[in-house]
Amino acid sequence: MDIKYTSKINKIRTFALSLVFIGIIIMYLGLYFKASYIVMTILMLIGFLATLSSAGVYIWIGMLSTKAVQVECPNCHKVTKVLGRVDSCMFCKQPLTMDPALEGVEFDEKYNNKRKSKKD
Repeated sequence: MDIKYTSKINKIRTFALSLVFIGIIIMYLGLYFKASYIVMTILMLIGFLATLSSAGVYIWIGMLSTKAVQVECPNCHKVTKVLGRVDSCMFCKQPLTMDPALEGVEFDEKYNNKRKSKKD
């Protein structure tokens, strides 16, 4: 079973990019309701808020990215950023950990959640 993981930074950036496109699509749908100014205005505002919120997400992940630990991936030897206890390489999707207790343990993103990471 070959599972490919994505890094947290890339997941959040993909979410922000999807918010941009969703906002533009909603605003475009508003153009079909020119006869009803109320519906058109509501759709334009919702689309604008989605696009504006994507800018907020990009700012947030940019600030978070500056605090991420930079490590060299043992697989592809490129410098990547690690958020939390476990993450994956941005380039080759290699699972990475910063916690020595998790070395050799099967990769699971739940290890970043403090409540679910305790061993039984």
